[in-house]
Amino acid sequence: MDKIPTISIVAAMDENRGIGYHGKIPWHIREDLLRFKNLTVGKTVIFGRKTYDSLLGYYQRSGRPMPTRRTIVVSRSSGSIASGSLTKDLYYVSSVEEAIRLAKKIEPVEVFISGGGEIFNQGIKYAEKLYLTVVEGKFQADAFFPDYSEFKNIISEENRSDQNFKYKFVELVK
Repeated sequence: MDKIPTISIVAAMDENRGIGYHGKIPWHIREDLLRFKNLTVGKTVIFGRKTYDSLLGYYQRSGRPMPTRRTIVVSRSSGSIASGSLTKDLYYVSSVEEAIRLAKKIEPVEVFISGGGEIFNQGIKYAEKLYLTVVEGKFQADAFFPDYSEFKNIISEENRSDQNFKYKFVELVK
């Protein structure tokens, strides 16, 4: 029998659960980006179209390829999908439910729901585990992470800081 992959969410937020403003993350924390990369390389990641488009633009400008992962993009309108690709393992679907079904077919270990706000809101009911970066402070935000109070069990919590921010890495399960 095939193993069913764990459905996880990986996100960074401020103390008010703010995750973005005008399509951008309000902070730049290198260790958070490295953590995201280390968690998701070789796995399946679900993005909303706007989040995927912003990543696509970043990697195209930098001239670097996105690290290898299977990518599922949720978009209500195929006409709004940006041209180009970060990976050969790229799939487009029209709903979070469809993304979860597909991910369970192509991913043997762990699926990561990776934003943005609407995808987190729709996807949190499927999640078994959260990998959060909580940035100290309250930033201007127009996108927010949903309530996650049902994830009560802390697996790990590690306080960190860099020259600009204090933050913590937290892993939670229901």
